[in-house]
Amino acid sequence: MKHLTPLMKQYNEIKNKFPNSIVLFKVGDFYEIFGKDAIKCSKVLNIVLSKRHKKSSIELAGFPHHSINNYLPKLIKAGFKIAICDELEKKEKENKVILKRGVTEIITPGVITNSEVLDAKKNNFLCAIYYQKNSPKIGISFLDISTGEFLVGEGCQNYINQIINKLSPKEIIYPKKKKKYIKYILNNKIQLQSLEDCFFSFNSSYKNLIQHFQTNSLKGFNIQKLFLGITSAGAILDYVCNICNYKINHINSIKRIDLEKYLNIENISFENLEILTSKNENAVTLLKILDFTFTPMGSRLINKWLRFPLKNIKKIKSRQKILYEFLKNNKIVKPIRKKLKQISDLERLTAKIVNLKATPYDLLILKKTLKNIIDIKGILLDTKSKRFKKLAKKILNCNKIYRVLEKVLLADAPKNLNKGNVIKPGISKELDKLRNVVTNSEKTILKICERERKDTGIKNIKINYNNIFGYYIEIKKTIKRKRKIPKKWKRKQILANVERYITEELKNYELKIKLAQDNITKIQNNILEDINTFILEELYKNQHNSKLIAKIDVILSLVRCAQKYNYICPKFNKSFNIYIKGGRHPVIDFQINSNSNELTYVSNDIFIKREKKQIFIITGPNMAGKSAILRQTAIIILMAQLGSYIPAKYAEIGIIEQIFIRVGASDNISIGESTFMREMNETASILNNISERSLILLDEIGRGTSTYDGISIAWAIIEFLHNHPKKPLVLFATHYHELNNMINYYKRIRNLSLSVKKINNTLIFTRKLLPYGCQNSYGINVANLAGIPNIIIKRAKKILIFFEKIKSFEKMNIYRNYKIIKNFFCQLKLKKITLDSSITILKKIKLFFKKRE
Repeated sequence: MKHLTPLMKQYNEIKNKFPNSIVLFKVGDFYEIFGKDAIKCSKVLNIVLSKRHKKSSIELAGFPHHSINNYLPKLIKAGFKIAICDELEKKEKENKVILKRGVTEIITPGVITNSEVLDAKKNNFLCAIYYQKNSPKIGISFLDISTGEFLVGEGCQNYINQIINKLSPKEIIYPKKKKKYIKYILNNKIQLQSLEDCFFSFNSSYKNLIQHFQTNSLKGFNIQKLFLGITSAGAILDYVCNICNYKINHINSIKRIDLEKYLNIENISFENLEILTSKNENAVTLLKILDFTFTPMGSRLINKWLRFPLKNIKKIKSRQKILYEFLKNNKIVKPIRKKLKQISDLERLTAKIVNLKATPYDLLILKKTLKNIIDIKGILLDTKSKRFKKLAKKILNCNKIYRVLEKVLLADAPKNLNKGNVIKPGISKELDKLRNVVTNSEKTILKICERERKDTGIKNIKINYNNIFGYYIEIKKTIKRKRKIPKKWKRKQILANVERYITEELKNYELKIKLAQDNITKIQNNILEDINTFILEELYKNQHNSKLIAKIDVILSLVRCAQKYNYICPKFNKSFNIYIKGGRHPVIDFQINSNSNELTYVSNDIFIKREKKQIFIITGPNMAGKSAILRQTAIIILMAQLGSYIPAKYAEIGIIEQIFIRVGASDNISIGESTFMREMNETASILNNISERSLILLDEIGRGTSTYDGISIAWAIIEFLHNHPKKPLVLFATHYHELNNMINYYKRIRNLSLSVKKINNTLIFTRKLLPYGCQNSYGINVANLAGIPNIIIKRAKKILIFFEKIKSFEKMNIYRNYKIIKNFFCQLKLKKITLDSSITILKKIKLFFKKRE
C-alpha cells in the first residue's frame, strides 16, 4: 500500500465506518469526494474528475460547500446514501497538520429535512417493515422526519401493498435476514435498506417509543396490540436517531393506519382513475383540477384526502358544512387566501429548528408565517359566523413567538450568520460596542493611512486588505527609490509595479477587528440559540396551527373549485343507492371549458338502486363514452366522500365502502402475463373482495379471448354479481350485445346505451345515456374516422354483410329445427312407447341431425 497523507488516512477511517455511503469530506471551503465515489459522483453531478496530486492515483471530485443545496438533490435522486463529514474545529494554529472531522449527518432518500431537496407538495416517508415466520401479518411504520408524521399499522400482504402504494415511501428499511421475503412481497422500485436484526426487537422498540413519548404505555395511541407494528416503529426511531443523527423532538404522536375508516380503492383502480398521476405525460389528473392550495401543508393534505376519502357520514358532512360556510361568507375568502399565500412550510421549518439547522433567514420566514396566522385568526373572529369563531379559537395563540422574533431579528437578516448583522441594535450592549469597532474600522484605517503619508512624505500610500496578508501598505516601486522606507515596515510581497508591507500596528488592529467579528458571531449565535429554545418550548403550538392552516387551505381550495366549475353539494344517506342527476366527468368538463370552442359537456343521470336496479349493462359504439361514464361515476363518489362539492345538478348517495374499476388492457410481459390473463387476474381480485357497499365498474370484460368465450365469461360474471348475497352496485360496459338479453332472466339488471346518430355514413356521438340496449358497435365507421384506408373499409363492409347473413341463417335454422323437434316430441304418446319403439325413435332423431349437418 502506497504512503497516504494524514488527510487521506482520516478520510479512509471515516469511510470505513460508512462503507455504503458517499462521504462528502469538508476540506476548507469545499466538499471533496475520493476514489470510486468520486467517479460515480462526477457522472451524476457532471463535475470534473481529477487527481489529488499529479503523482497521486486517488481520484478526486468536489464542489464549493455553499453549493451543497444544488448538488445534494441530484445525489439523492440517483439513490445514493450521503454521509456529510464536517470540520469540527477551526484552524487556529498555522502548524496544525490535520483538523478534527466527523460525520454530522446521514442523508438517505427517506431521511431528509433539506427543503431544497424535498418536494413541498408531497410527504417524504421512510418506511420500516417487520415480519415473523408463521405469522399471517406484517408490521409496518412510516415516518416523515421533515413534518413529524408518524404512522404504524399491521396487516396481511394485501394491506401492506395497499398502504405502501397510498403513502409512496422513498425508502424502506427491513431486517437483514428477511431480505428474500421482503423483496418477494414488494413489487415496486422503492429503495431498500437492510439493518441488523438487533434493531428489530419488540422489547427495545416498546421502550424506545414510551421513552420518546414520555408515557407509561402505548394505550393512549391505540396501538398497544400491534406487536409487529410496534417493532417496526421502534426500529425506525432507532435508525433515524442513532444512525442518521437526527433529533426527533417534533415527533409528538403516533397514529394507527386504519384503512377500515376510509373508502377503499384498490391500487389498480386508483391508477385507472388517474387521481394523482397518469401514465400519459400531459394528462390532467383530478388532483390538478382540485388543487388551488397555497401552502405546502395544504398541498400535502389535499393529496392525503384524495388517497383516503372518508366513509363516516358525520365527518363528511362536517367538511361540507365548513365549505358551505365559506361559500356563504365569500367576502372573507379573498383576504384569507392572500394571507395563505404568504405562509411558508411551518411543519418543515419546525423540523429544521429542532435539528438546529434553521438559519436567520428561516426565522424571518417563521416570523412572517406567524404574523399571517395571527391575521387569519383575526379575520375569522371578526365574522358573525359561530362556525368561524369556533375555528378561530382552535388556532392557538402564537403572539409570544412572533413578538420575540419581531423584537430581536433585523428585517433584512442574511441567510448566514457570518455574512452580516442578524440581531437588532439595543438587544445586547456588548454586541453594539463590538459592531461600533467593526463599523469604525474604515475610519481608523483612513487615519492610519493619513498619518503614514505625513510621517513618510509619501503621498500615494494605500492601505488595502486581502485574505492572505490581512491589512497591508502598498506603494509604487518608483517611490521607493526616492524615499526611505521606515524600519517598522516589513516587506511582504514584490509585484511588477508595487511593493506591499505590513506593520505591527496594522496586525494588532486586524486582530482586534477579527476578534470583534468573532465575538459578534458568538453573541448573535447565543441569542439565536435562546430564541430557538423558546420556540421549542412552544413547539406544539406551531405543529397544531400548521394542521389547522392546512385544513383551511384545502377547504378554500374546494370552495374555489365549487365556484369556478359550478359544483353542487351532494346529499348522503344510509341507503344502498346512488342517484346522480346531470353528472359530469370533472377532468373532461375542465378540458372542454378550457378550450375556446363552443362545445358543452353532455351530462348524464345514473340511478342505481340495490333492490331494483342493481346492475346496469351499458352498450354503445367505440368512442361513445362508455369508459368515461364508468370513471365519471367513480370520481364523483370519491369527490363526494372527500367532502368536496361535485360536478352534477343533484346527487344523493348511500355511502360506498369500496370502489373497484377495471378498464383498459395491457400486457405484463415481464412476469409472463398476457392481456387476457391480466384482465382475469384483476377481475378475480374484484370478485373475491366484494363487500355489501361495493361499487363495481367493469369495462369490456372478456374481450381478450374468442367471442363466445368472452360472452360466456361476461354473462357468468354478471350472473354471479346479481346472485351475490352482498348485492354490489355494478356498471358493466360491453360490446357483447347478447348480454342485453339478460334483463329477460334477471330482475335487477337493466340496460343502458350511449346514443349515436348516423348521418350520411358519418357518426355523431351525442354522449347521452338511453334507457335501453344498443345492437350495433359501428366499428367500421370508427375505423373510417381513424383514417384506415378506404379500400380496407369497403372490403370490411362486404365481409360484415357476409357474416351477418351467416349469423341470421344460423339463427333461422336453429329456430326451424327447434320447431320440428318440438312438434315431433309433442306428437309422441309416451304411454305407448316400448323399449323397441324407443330405439326406433332415437334412430330417427339421429338421422334427422345427420341430414342437417
